[in-house]
Amino acid sequence: MGGESVGTETEEQPHGATVVADGFGLKGPRGWVFRQVSFRAEPGALVAVEGPSGSGRTCLLLALTGRMKAGEGHAEVDGLPLPRKMAAVRRISALGQVPGVNELDPAFTVAEHLRERALLQRRYDGSVRALLRRPAERAATARARIDGAVKAAGLDLDALPKGERTSVRDLERLEALRLSIALALMGRPRLLAVDDTDLKLSDADRAEAWALLRSLAAAGTTVLAVCSKAPEDALRITTLSGETGETAPRTSGTPAPATTETAAAKATATKTAAAEATATETAAADPGAEARAAADTTTGATDADRAAVGETAADDTTDATTEEGAADALAETGRA
Repeated sequence: MGGESVGTETEEQPHGATVVADGFGLKGPRGWVFRQVSFRAEPGALVAVEGPSGSGRTCLLLALTGRMKAGEGHAEVDGLPLPRKMAAVRRISALGQVPGVNELDPAFTVAEHLRERALLQRRYDGSVRALLRRPAERAATARARIDGAVKAAGLDLDALPKGERTSVRDLERLEALRLSIALALMGRPRLLAVDDTDLKLSDADRAEAWALLRSLAAAGTTVLAVCSKAPEDALRITTLSGETGETAPRTSGTPAPATTETAAAKATATKTAAAEATATETAAADPGAEARAAADTTTGATDADRAAVGETAADDTTDATTEEGAADALAETGRA
């Protein structure tokens, strides 16, 4: 997806983020969610987090994109250390649809989802120059951003039952996956994370989904995808449910399998991450809103909950802004 294909002001090609983990782990109130995750992914790599449901795959994805706070080991995204620079990592990463965190609204149409994301991206893209443009020029830029993201995600709007007016509830699983990826691509992330990549997909649809992710990685974006079975050409990270915490021996060129605990620990850790997802995904360039969202999730929580999710006072901070901006942007879409 080149610079011209996503409607940005510059023509520079996107470049992916290097992702490094060494003994990375997260422990919640009920035990280890995942631990001893070690790998290195170069920019433009396709990384597949493979494992059974409940093995901590989604929590690892959220932790590596700055949405969940891990407490063991070390990880970096584009040189930004986690968890200390969680907000900065969120600004250069984006999530596809993650069940329970940032799901698509089934009552919204495809066009409504796309317009909403374009409005929010315009409001929080950090460019004062863009806000001063004439309305017609802003509309054209938003349209170009939408068209480029849809094209990069391989979403054929004309092939949908009602075109772009098709409701999300009427989309096939692969179409919904493409839509969620298109929404994520509108912010031109350096790291794209996709959950449940192959869930409920036929063999043909699964092949199409992986072909899409390969094309995005080939264009420069680092892709992190959760799946039940990884393709052979991906960098495979395996999570194992119910392990004791010992790491399996490494082999040359293969990351050590990540050991995890039961689904109960994963569910506890994921619960608070879902509460902050809306602000972090719709205001990627509004770190003040992200910090407030993280603070909201810890209100009334136990110390263990706070340790699992959110940022501390030592984390990176930026100028705070008011919440009215997000409300205004949502109001423009008729969704507030």
